[in-house]
Amino acid sequence: MCRIYGHFEAQVTAHEMRTVSAVQRHGGPDAQAQAAGRGWALGINRLAVMDLAGGRQPYRLGEHITVVFNGEIYNHAELRRRLVARGHRIDDDCDGSVLPALYAEYGADFTDHLDGMYAIAVMDLRHEPTLVLATDDVGMKPLYYQWDAYRRQLHFSSELPALLAFRGVRAAVWEPGLDEYLSTKTPFGEQTMFDGIQVLPPATTARVTRSGGLRMHRRADPARPEPDTAPAAAADRVLALLREETHRLIHADVPVAAITSGGLDSSLVSALAAEAAENLHSFNIAYTGRWPGDERDFAREVAERNGTHHHQVEIDPETFPALLPDVVWHLGQPNADPITLSTHALFGAVRDAGFTVALTGDAADELFGGYDRIRKAAGTPDGEDWITGYVEALAAVPAALRTELYSAEYRHYVAARGSASERIAGELAASEHGRMETLTRFEVGRRLPAYHLRRVDHLSMSASVEVRLPFCQPAVQRYARSLPSSLKIAPDRGKDVLYRAADGLLPESVLNRPKQPFTLPITAMIAPGAALHGFARDVLSPTALRRYGLVEPARVDRLFAEQTARPSERSALALWALMVHQLWLDQFCAASGPKADEAADPFGDGAAA
Repeated sequence: MCRIYGHFEAQVTAHEMRTVSAVQRHGGPDAQAQAAGRGWALGINRLAVMDLAGGRQPYRLGEHITVVFNGEIYNHAELRRRLVARGHRIDDDCDGSVLPALYAEYGADFTDHLDGMYAIAVMDLRHEPTLVLATDDVGMKPLYYQWDAYRRQLHFSSELPALLAFRGVRAAVWEPGLDEYLSTKTPFGEQTMFDGIQVLPPATTARVTRSGGLRMHRRADPARPEPDTAPAAAADRVLALLREETHRLIHADVPVAAITSGGLDSSLVSALAAEAAENLHSFNIAYTGRWPGDERDFAREVAERNGTHHHQVEIDPETFPALLPDVVWHLGQPNADPITLSTHALFGAVRDAGFTVALTGDAADELFGGYDRIRKAAGTPDGEDWITGYVEALAAVPAALRTELYSAEYRHYVAARGSASERIAGELAASEHGRMETLTRFEVGRRLPAYHLRRVDHLSMSASVEVRLPFCQPAVQRYARSLPSSLKIAPDRGKDVLYRAADGLLPESVLNRPKQPFTLPITAMIAPGAALHGFARDVLSPTALRRYGLVEPARVDRLFAEQTARPSERSALALWALMVHQLWLDQFCAASGPKADEAADPFGDGAAA
């Protein structure tokens, strides 16, 4: 696991490359190296997980192929045997060492042979200099880039703050970003909150040349297996696949732990990991004091049943104002899920305890229909509107409240452009697939990588911890996506087939508990007298909000008053989302925001901010 970065045909100094490396060194503290030639450079920050003495990047094959790589290739031993049989020499047992020879054999199709999570950059000098970038099929390892089509120049990096360390990359606000963010909790798709900065989509190979520019190729979805139609058979198959992948992912050359939230998904992964690992350590996070939704007792029951050495991490909500700016910085763009703060603290504790790899239960809800919004949308009778409620459930702030919060100028801009919610609703309505397939494609293809996987990647790697995701393994996700909705969604619960698979492996209390989101109890925490309330009030002061002209300060004041008089999830999450967005603006984009005393026209509609 590493951090990678580089450029193609840009004017980049050695100092810039060292600066970019330094900005994301937390994600690769064990080694730093670069390779450069005329018009290109590649860099690597290494987090050593496999073959600690080997794996020296950048990898090279002769003078013409150079590779840097972030991730894990789980089938590297099989690939090594195949490539050696074809005459290639591979000097060590590190997983990424197979990549130059694999690329030499198969060209841009080399990703067809990979089983793993990855973001890869290849510099191919055999003919016209060509930069090849590739991402895994689910988007577990993000790769951000800025492409200048006029100059035929590209910069890329594993993290946004590092990308912004290149002088040629400008941190300008993407104007639709606030509406996109409040409508979906973080921008979906390729666009980031920075104008002109994109993220390479999952299952994508990009080729960059001077003559042809940037060309994207989205790889086809692999064939799905025939599903089992009987609930018991489907549950057995899910369990067998998940067990096989979890047992495989538990192996590393560094200590490996499991994250146990106390819910179904992470508890099942922990139980299966404990089968294959001696003296497995598990981690749970909770908050000092008594708060709604505390899951530590469920996590402890799972740990006792599995015989793991359990670590109960506890953080004090009074420290949250000091932690939150770091969380926003590491993410690089706003994510409105309050669990980001806990995630950051949790992985810090995992690393402090001596662990470099952690297994989690992420992605089960998307694959098996676990979210209430999926269950409600799938259960809406034919002919009735299921889209409006589903889209509204994605939002950090309800549509009506968003309109009230926007400044007059920004409200006019959004109305002229069309809101993010309207666009998503139109995409869902235009789908030619059945309803469950439409929902799964959107959840797995759009929301999961943007909202979930990037968050997990950035916040785990902020503490130099690699996260492995059994539910994202190809065999598990392909089988899950082949199942009919009747095996996923029961009248009283989602993930029905997964509950059946876990029966007998987890405590009854975990199997029978109501589903609840793994998040901060912010309704209680953003209350007068609490540290977060005072911090939010300072961050969202009228003076601060007027600097950018996006939000109406008087309406934010009323929102604070509503939260004080009648605390609710609606007002608390809205305040949290606005606070995170303001912290992001202040950290990354202060120079580009309109000043309160300037007659600026930031939205291009002739209205003064």
